[in-house]
Amino acid sequence: MTLSAFARRGVSLCAAAALLAGCGGSLPQSPALPQSAADDRPAKSAGLLYVSDTVSNEVYVYSYPKGKLVQTLSGFYEPAGECVDDAGNVYIANTGGSNVLEYAHGGTTPIAALKDNGYFPVGCSVDPTTGDIAVTNFSTNSSTRGDLVIYKAGKGRPKARYTNAKLFQMLLCGYDDKGNLFVDGLTQGSSFAFAELAKGGSALTNVTLDQSIGSAGGVEWDGKYVAVGDQSTNTIYQFAIGGKKGKKTGSTVLGGATEVFQFWIAGGKVIGPDAAVGDVGIWAYPAGGSPLKTIGGLYAPLGAAVSFAAGLRPRS
Repeated sequence: MTLSAFARRGVSLCAAAALLAGCGGSLPQSPALPQSAADDRPAKSAGLLYVSDTVSNEVYVYSYPKGKLVQTLSGFYEPAGECVDDAGNVYIANTGGSNVLEYAHGGTTPIAALKDNGYFPVGCSVDPTTGDIAVTNFSTNSSTRGDLVIYKAGKGRPKARYTNAKLFQMLLCGYDDKGNLFVDGLTQGSSFAFAELAKGGSALTNVTLDQSIGSAGGVEWDGKYVAVGDQSTNTIYQFAIGGKKGKKTGSTVLGGATEVFQFWIAGGKVIGPDAAVGDVGIWAYPAGGSPLKTIGGLYAPLGAAVSFAAGLRPRS
């Protein structure tokens, strides 16, 4: 059974991941930093891969693209989806803590927190045109509707809040390069649903995709199309969105993956944490196929994002 299937029952993401991974009650030892970690830390200009583990309640930071563990961030409660702004700041949905924690690129402690009591934040995305941050929420009450909130420039309290009659619980979201926001999640009957908040719009508009999605996964703009993941098949589909319809233009099969929730596209590659087997795969994008690299030793990783210091993000 998929992670979102457990979430449909109102089970916390941590409990869902524990069941998914066959938890026996005790956690494995967290990944250990190499003894020479201080010397192994990448230069400030290098990329960092952040991976959230919803069962160990930690976020692991790896050099990117080498994939060497350089830092472990603690103090989370069921962390899930992640996003990054133009300055390289990383936002991590601290689901069980009902907040989103912001870390500077390479930082060791949060520099800010976006709070929204009464909701479990699951995913986030940064609007490249304004710097606003969208956060997708489950309700803390399984019988109450989740929502989408927007934080102006990623600060303070939500400036806007959106619900949708079809989307009962919101999972993940992604902005395109024009500032249009796409959201996936679950209907009250536990089926897949997808919607768009158009740039300058005042409501989430339902979008019908011409490809069936069995279990909602990540949503991300890949530079040309809106990429939507299906956890049930570990396939990422690319869609051209026009009005209330999405036309499939291609697909990327994540070979060997079992349960990829959020994915992250960077520099011709896609990174996918696999909650079921406790590793992170890196595949060519959009080619897919067998993984180019696998990072193991995790428990139930859900979210991933690659951060570069301000002004140093390479162009895809």
